[in-house]
Order: sequence, then C-alpha cells, then structure tokens
Amino acid sequence: MRTPVCDMFGIEFPIFAFSHCRDVVAAVSRAGGLGVLGALAFTPDELEIELKWIDDNIDGKPYGVDLVMPANYIGKGGKQPDADELRAMIPQEYWDFVDKILAAYDVPPLPDDYDERARAAGLGVDDQATRAVDVALSHDGVKLLVNALGPPPKEVVDKAHEHGRLVAALIGNKKHAQAQIDIGVDVLVAQGGEAGGHTGDVATMVLVPEIVDAVGPDVPVLAAGGIGTGRQMAAGLALGAQGAWTGSIWLTVAEADTKPEPLANLLAADSRGTVRSRAMTGKPARQLRTAWTDAWEAEDAPKTLPMPLQGILFGEMARRVTRAHVRELSGFPVGQIVGRMNSVRPAHEVLFEIVQEWIATTERLAAMLDESD
Repeated sequence: MRTPVCDMFGIEFPIFAFSHCRDVVAAVSRAGGLGVLGALAFTPDELEIELKWIDDNIDGKPYGVDLVMPANYIGKGGKQPDADELRAMIPQEYWDFVDKILAAYDVPPLPDDYDERARAAGLGVDDQATRAVDVALSHDGVKLLVNALGPPPKEVVDKAHEHGRLVAALIGNKKHAQAQIDIGVDVLVAQGGEAGGHTGDVATMVLVPEIVDAVGPDVPVLAAGGIGTGRQMAAGLALGAQGAWTGSIWLTVAEADTKPEPLANLLAADSRGTVRSRAMTGKPARQLRTAWTDAWEAEDAPKTLPMPLQGILFGEMARRVTRAHVRELSGFPVGQIVGRMNSVRPAHEVLFEIVQEWIATTERLAAMLDESD
C-alpha cells in the first residue's frame, strides 16, 4: 500500500488523520499513518505544550499541524480587534436569539465566576499565520503544515520550505487548484462536500479526478470527504489520488476527547444526520444536525454573521451547553461518514481495518481482471 506520498513523509500507509486531539494524532502516526493536529483552538503557547506532548509520545514518527488561515475574515489586513471589540460588533438581536434557543432547552447562563477562556472559531488567525507557525516549525517531528480555508499566506509557505517542511491545502473547487500551486503548496487535498467541517459543495467522486487532471501527475492529491473504509480509500486511489485525508472517523475512537453528549449523537447518527451550515463559524461547514442548526434555518432566524463573529456566538452557546450537558444542542463538525461511526474502538484498529479492507478490495478487482483473461 505504497504511493509517492509515503516516501515524501516517511510513512507506511498513505492515510492522513486530522484530529484536534493529540492522543489521536500520536496513535495514528505510531500505527503507520500521518496524524495531523488541528491547532485552531490553541494559542501559540498552548500549541507548544501540545506538540511537546506529541513529540514525547509518538515514537519518533512524523506528524503534521493544521493552522487555519482563512482568506477573508473581520480584521484581516489590518489591526485585529480584540475579543471584547469583536463581541461588541455583534448586534443585541443576535445575543437575544441565542438566549431564546438556549431558554427552550433550559440551558442556564454561565456563572459570573466562570473563568474558562473563550475560544471562538476564527479568533487569533493572524497569530496562526505568524507565532503558531513558528512554534510548529520548531518541532522536528512536524513534517507538514496544512491550511483549510483558502490559500495560505505565501510567506508561510516560503518559511515552511526554508525549514524543509511541506505544505498542504484543502480545496473544494477545481478553480482553486492553480492558485495553491502558484504560491508553492506541495500537496492538494481534494475535499468533497461529504466531508466534515468547512467544505465546498462538489462531491468527492466528482472533485478528485477533476483536481488530479487539472494539476497533472507531479502534484500529489489526497482524496477527502466521506472516506472511512478501505473500499472508499481504494476508490479515491482509483480516481488518481495518492492517499486519503480522513477526519470524522477519528471523533469516535477510544483516544478521542469528544464529550459524552456529542459522542452519543455521533454514534446514533446516520449518513443523513449532518447539515452544511454557517451556524458554527460563519462559513459553510458540515456538522451534526442539532436544535442549534435547525434554529438558524428557521424563517424568523437572523442571517448568520461573518467569521469570527458567528464563531463567538457558537462558542458562547457551546460553553453553556457543555456545562449543562444538553444533548439536543450538542453538535460537532462531522461528515456524512458519520453513519458508519457506530462504535468506539482504538485508533490503530480503525487504521488497520482500512488497510485490510483496501487489500481485500484491490485483490477482488485484480481477480476480475484475471477472470477476463
């Protein structure tokens, strides 16, 4: 099961695993894939702690870091507003709307002495493009930097290359491929609309060969979106990809730190249990369908705010819901593969099952050729 990207990163299997949980990243890399840590939720100082832990628990295996650097957000290109200034930009009607949703499920407000630091999707993106990148590049085990929202800043790509690291970017549209290559991106992740998190609306089966044909054989492409089995990985490779980028399937592994309520919702959901919505970050993101996403689709709902303001609203809701353990409002970014995520198993077991099914699938296809002879 060897493709050129295996040699690029020194890995056994061309399976890339995105996770916000350091334990999952380390487990997948130890098992022969490439774990990629989603770093949006961490300050640069926190990221240093996470990466140091991974270094100490990954047995010298390589891994990657995903730093979200969106092409457009409030404050880009100038002085970024601080957290208080950003909250002040949100009209009162939006806070009232959030309170109305939470009141319907008896979710109490946070106590005055609640001291958990607010984490809103989209905050700190300038730090991600500067200090957090420097933190990532200071760790020898980090072999890949990834950006999920548009082309990463060219200075980040250049800095990564100066340090001997490769850069990948997620794209959901063929027209974006050349822009990524022009700034020096090394690996393209063709992410179909089935994927969790920020996605486009073109299906993986259509998107992957479009990207492969557009960039030619010299640019590695990873297939992403709806991949959680060996058969699906074999399909991605048949479409011209050199490997698979996976994310959702690691939310329910034993090493994941997914909270009990969203975990229960993930395990219970079928493939129709997700929705592509702006209700989480202000940009289209596939996630579990919950009372939160339904509320923002109602006729009387206000229009979602741009990043990072919508993320601040979501973060406020999520902290209150997590504290109150309200399952109806407990969502998570996840792809349509969620319908197959119905048990909790160790990460290495999930990875090896993909490999074994890939082998069985390719042998079955090869047998068809033998029979035709």
